[in-house]
Amino acid sequence: MKQFKAIYRILKALARAMGDEVAPLAQIAPEAVGLTEMEWEQILILLQKSGYIEGVQWTQTMSDYSPRLVHPIAPRITLKGLEYVEDNSMMKKAADMMKGVVEAVK
Repeated sequence: MKQFKAIYRILKALARAMGDEVAPLAQIAPEAVGLTEMEWEQILILLQKSGYIEGVQWTQTMSDYSPRLVHPIAPRITLKGLEYVEDNSMMKKAADMMKGVVEAVK
């Protein structure tokens, strides 16, 4: 579950930074989104492979268990990533609204 929260936080930060000259690396850093360095790298790679972001590269040697990011990185959100943020924002609002209705009925 923490990975999905981190994904949302990363994509939301990248969406807010659209049009900026530099990526918001401090806002999407592993410690900022509650991940270890290895988890964070894997999430960014998955996001790029899935088409949610662009601007990261990775490498994997025979001795690496999993791919590793090639630094420096300059992640940018894609249209698919923007759609993810928008859909999940609306889902959260709907869930919060339903929660309020359930509490009001009690």
